[in-house]
Formats: sequence, C-alpha cells, structure tokens
Amino acid sequence: MSDHITVSGIIGTVPRRSVGKNGAPITSFRLASRQSHLDRAKDEWVEDESSWYSVTTFRQLATNAASSLSKGQHVIVSGRLVIRTWSNAEKSGIDVDILADALGHDLTWYTTTPVRSNASSKTPAEQTRPEQVEPAESAESATAYEAESRQIDRSDDGFVPIDIDADQDAYARLDS
Repeated sequence: MSDHITVSGIIGTVPRRSVGKNGAPITSFRLASRQSHLDRAKDEWVEDESSWYSVTTFRQLATNAASSLSKGQHVIVSGRLVIRTWSNAEKSGIDVDILADALGHDLTWYTTTPVRSNASSKTPAEQTRPEQVEPAESAESATAYEAESRQIDRSDDGFVPIDIDADQDAYARLDS
C-alpha cells in the first residue's frame, strides 16, 4: 500500500542528477517543510520543527526538475509516500521519501512563465531559442549532428539525456 501526499517546502540541498540502471534520468533533493501555528497565549505565530523529506523524480519530470530547480526555492511536491526504517551498529532512524508524480514552484512565492518541454536533451531555456543553421549545411552533416547530440554525455554530474517518446505521446493525448 502506498499513500499519496502533497507537501510544500523549501529545497534544502542542491538537486542531484543521476541515471537509473535502465538509462532513465533521476533527479533527487531534500525538502524541508515547516508549519507555523498561532500561540494564543502570546498572540504570535510560532514556527514548528521542520519535517525533512527525500524527493525523487524520474524520466521527463527528472529532466525538467534538473533544469528548473535549485537549492532554496519554494516548491510543491505531490507523489507517493514511502517510509523506511533503518539501523546500523551505531544508530537507527526513519527515512521519509516522496516519489514525485508532480512538482513545481510554489506560486505563493513566485510568478512563472511556462515553457513546454520535449524529450530532447535541451533545457527549457534552450528550447525557446531558435536554432542557428548554416545555409550551406547539408542533410548529411545535419544527420551527423543529430547522432552526435544523442550520444551519452556523462560530463555533467552523471546526467544522461535520453529520448522518451512514450512520455511525450502521453502528454500529447492529454492536451487534445
């Protein structure tokens, strides 16, 4: 059984990009969520202790999160809650993870301008800029460029961009 949870909070660590065994992108970070309550005796708001979650995103959500999020930003995360206990010789504890289905900036703190992403390895900022094509470029060199741009590049924190046509098709069906 898994519970669904929605949490708002502040990204407490630099989002870490990695690649799963199947080659799919993964982005993860720690999220601090703090609530406050009104202390009626003092007539003031009191901050409660922070709750910490490990947030993990996969596939296209991971790609978009990696290029959109940074430490210190306010976000809202919705996903499956996973709670695990652990122990070793010295100590024990509980890990609280959220496997994110949806994620975005908290609009209480920001305004945003959405940019539709696709399954290419480009960041959303790159997708909004028109590509410069040399007039003398042949179809052969364009094919070579496309093949080169799809090669695995592990120079950027181990992040491997992949083509996820299935996810893009699913989103296209939702839009129609």
